[in-house]
Amino acid sequence: MRATIMHAAGDVRIENVPDATIVEPTDAVVRVTRACICGSDLWPYRGMEPSEGGQSMGHEAIGVVEDIGADVRTLKRGDTVIMPFACSDGTCAFCKEHLYTACVHVAFFGNNGMMGAQAEAIRIPNADGTLFAIRQKIDDALMPAVLTLSDVMGTGHHAAVVAKVGPGKDVAVVGDGAVGLCGVIAAKRLGAERIIILGHHADRIALAREFGATDVVSERGPQAIGRVRQLTRGEGAHAVLECVGHGAAMATAIEITRSGGAVGRVGVPQDETMPASQPAFYRNITIGGGPAPVRAYIDELLPDILEGRIQPAKVFDRVVDLDGVPKGYREMNDRKSIKVMIRP
Repeated sequence: MRATIMHAAGDVRIENVPDATIVEPTDAVVRVTRACICGSDLWPYRGMEPSEGGQSMGHEAIGVVEDIGADVRTLKRGDTVIMPFACSDGTCAFCKEHLYTACVHVAFFGNNGMMGAQAEAIRIPNADGTLFAIRQKIDDALMPAVLTLSDVMGTGHHAAVVAKVGPGKDVAVVGDGAVGLCGVIAAKRLGAERIIILGHHADRIALAREFGATDVVSERGPQAIGRVRQLTRGEGAHAVLECVGHGAAMATAIEITRSGGAVGRVGVPQDETMPASQPAFYRNITIGGGPAPVRAYIDELLPDILEGRIQPAKVFDRVVDLDGVPKGYREMNDRKSIKVMIRP
């Protein structure tokens, strides 16, 4: 089968690899019908050290179950499934608390040797606990929106939940990538009164406004902080969604948070230490977040997609086949595309 392999920074290739097969009796094999490139895939694209074997890429997919192991109980061949970006057993204490990304058997697709989903097919460990089977008949036109539940829509929603977004609150979203834009959707859906998007790209800002952003802050650093405070009566936002991961973005997020407010951080941190920790401490700001347990949110978000109340598929502005994936990485890295969808 064919799959996306990254060998070094900027070196993405489509290669023939061994077919995905059942290895453990709890596995499933899924034929990928749609996948995509994530903003977090750009971190290794910019900085990966050369690797002879390379890394299979991709952690967001929907597809059709083609084979199941002998111990798989909740799935059958032919099921259409959502593949969250992390596999989980569904039975441990953390899974029972719906914190699937803390599963004792967690592994992240397309990372640390795990098979990735930017491919024709993928092996799914712990298939019963990982995959979400779609039992409704869904129009093909809605499948791109369903795909966002494998990561970006669930991740944006997680940021909003952790930041305690609710009716009447002022919300600021740091980052105008696909996750930040889905964070705007989530904030609107949860009843936020004012939604401020911090971003710099006209196409993304236009989409953020379509999703429900009421204000735009395009300044950076102290100017951005001052502008957000001006928009929030000098107090700062009740809830801030940090969707970038850079230290500067986290520092801005803390500085624009109202005393007693909360930051939901879902941008993968690029630093070991957290900036602005003293202001956060002295102003009683709650900081939380991490890898989103997106599987926990599918039941809640899927009906809104199917009934047209939210339309996260609009974050996809390019569609490619597998041969087009290397160009898709370049276009996302060069900010020519918000998010690229792959149809193998």
